[in-house]
Amino acid sequence: MANSGFQLLGYFLALGGWIGIISTTVLPQWKQSSYAGDAIIMAVGLYEGLWMSCASQSTGQVQCKIFDSLLSLDVHIQTCRALMVISVLMGFIAIIVSVVGMKCTKVGDNNPSTKSKIAISGGSLFLLSGLCTLVAVSWYATQVSYHFFDPNTPINARYEFGPALFVGWAAAILMMLGGSFLCCSCVNEDSRGQQFYRQSQPSTAREYVDELSETSFPD
Repeated sequence: MANSGFQLLGYFLALGGWIGIISTTVLPQWKQSSYAGDAIIMAVGLYEGLWMSCASQSTGQVQCKIFDSLLSLDVHIQTCRALMVISVLMGFIAIIVSVVGMKCTKVGDNNPSTKSKIAISGGSLFLLSGLCTLVAVSWYATQVSYHFFDPNTPINARYEFGPALFVGWAAAILMMLGGSFLCCSCVNEDSRGQQFYRQSQPSTAREYVDELSETSFPD
């Protein structure tokens, strides 16, 4: 019963992380304009994500423009796009696989060993999905930091971390934590099953020898 609760906790943590990864992928606030300079003429906030760039004015009006060309984008943006899409797809597959392998479901309940292995596979996919997100968000943040501290970058053209990066870090941690819970619960269960088998095997063999000796040498 405790393992079932542990698996449910890991599953819902990973599910929340997957929703956060989707939000991070579509949000345009991966980086936002920095107001470190003094020569700001208009109160306009600039945002940029993986798919579009936006300008927010002080009046509340927001205008966004989707990136027209894929090949003209920087390498790190293209790579982060691919990693985030892979992470979303991998997380979706992990959700389905984990449901099949969890103890609280009745699918494949007649074979607990196979069911446990399926749950471990789902947890591993959650871990890989979170790792892809972590790499993408961290790499993008590194590029933002590099250009911010580059002396050749104009002050008014510098960007800082956007809210989407923090959402991505939190989502990656939730996803990896949930996947770890799923894997650990199943591994502990398999270990206890093997230990019980090893402890019960000598007694069974001893009972068989005693029974055989009684049959061969009756009183």
